[in-house]
Amino acid sequence: MKKILLILSIATLFTSCSIYKKYSRPEEISTDKLYGNIEKQDTTTMADISWRDFFVDKHLRDYIEQGLKDNIDMRLAAERVSQAELALQTARLAFIPSFGFEPQIGAGTHSSFAYTLPIKASWEIDIMARNINAKRRAEASLEYNKLYRRSVQTALIAAIANNYYTLLMLDAQLRISRSTSASWKENVRTMKAMKEAGMTNAASISQTEANSCSIDASLHDLEYKLVQAQNAFALLLGVTPQEFPRGELNGVDYKGELFIGVPAQLLSRRPDVQQAEYNLKMAFYNTNIAHAALYPSLTISGDAAFKGSPAAWAFSFLAKLVQPIFNAGRNRANYKIAQSQQREAVINFEHTLLEAGSEVNTALAQCRSARSKTDLRIRQIENLENAVYSTRQLMSHSEATYLEVLTAQQSLLSARLLQVSDRFEGIQGVINLYRALGGGVDTSIEPETEKNPIFKRNKKRNRKAEK
Repeated sequence: MKKILLILSIATLFTSCSIYKKYSRPEEISTDKLYGNIEKQDTTTMADISWRDFFVDKHLRDYIEQGLKDNIDMRLAAERVSQAELALQTARLAFIPSFGFEPQIGAGTHSSFAYTLPIKASWEIDIMARNINAKRRAEASLEYNKLYRRSVQTALIAAIANNYYTLLMLDAQLRISRSTSASWKENVRTMKAMKEAGMTNAASISQTEANSCSIDASLHDLEYKLVQAQNAFALLLGVTPQEFPRGELNGVDYKGELFIGVPAQLLSRRPDVQQAEYNLKMAFYNTNIAHAALYPSLTISGDAAFKGSPAAWAFSFLAKLVQPIFNAGRNRANYKIAQSQQREAVINFEHTLLEAGSEVNTALAQCRSARSKTDLRIRQIENLENAVYSTRQLMSHSEATYLEVLTAQQSLLSARLLQVSDRFEGIQGVINLYRALGGGVDTSIEPETEKNPIFKRNKKRNRKAEK
């Protein structure tokens, strides 16, 4: 017993050792200039807005709800959370002694029976914090998988929104192209009538018919793209391909001010950034476990049994200290591997932060570019409409050919299609910025969060702080 106490006393000397320390974020992780040259930084961010308030289109909100419920990736992510919860339960049970019960019955002399009821117990004393670090790693793994599910969710919401507005953009371009196609067919009839009147030639008619065929061909391309977009949308929602009710692109308005927030907010808003840090936590505790394997392990075991009658009890007690000798080299190698993996996790965390900052910067530039083109495109279309009208008037006075009218109409069609693309690009930029800032997180889909011990512990800390 004195030896056991001596061992435990020696173990207390390791309390200042790294294997007992909790994770803390490395000092080299910084968010300085994470948004590049963007100077404006707000105390609030677009990501604070719930997606139910951010997206005003009723059809889109319904589709997002359906996608969160039926999307394959979301369902797989939920299974990963369940697996991590069971792994945490297993890690907690490591602190409890293990018991074994092996009854034995055999034939004795004079047709009697002899029976033995042995009970065995074993308990490893966690002097090197193996179990503590394993539990902490399991806790970090659970949070990592919850954040993975949130990351899938934010990406899914943005993907559903972008695909939905892609459908609206294609609808608008299809309407413009169909209207233009009808106009060009009228142009062909007009050119043929002018040729009969001697006002034009066969070359002009051929040119007009060629342009009309080109527009008709573009209609088939748009219809094919629309089917592709609908199929991709169905896959996101977890349903079979079908026609989806939807609104119009002209009814969408995202002209409000863009609040990007301070760079440090990405650490608490973006699930993938938090996920990278929890991955670093797991690597940290995995290093502690590998470090603890270099030191002895203490196991206390005991047996209790009786033979024939409950009065015939027998007890035994054993404390066993095991020091790695022959596998010490392998343990040291595993420790160095774990240290390298921890350094790798730090690098990945830094890369995730840089990637997040780049996505914010790119999305903001996309929004600003689309908005800058809005007024220019409006003026371009107004001038082209005037050009079409003017060339028609000049042609009636024989000062312009009908080909000039057709050229002006072709330019007007291109400008109108580009205007639709610009509008979609602006909407897409706002959606991408919302996601890049961490918007779209919905904790209401996590009913098991209240059962999480980390959540309960943080709740207790918050109550103490309030007191």
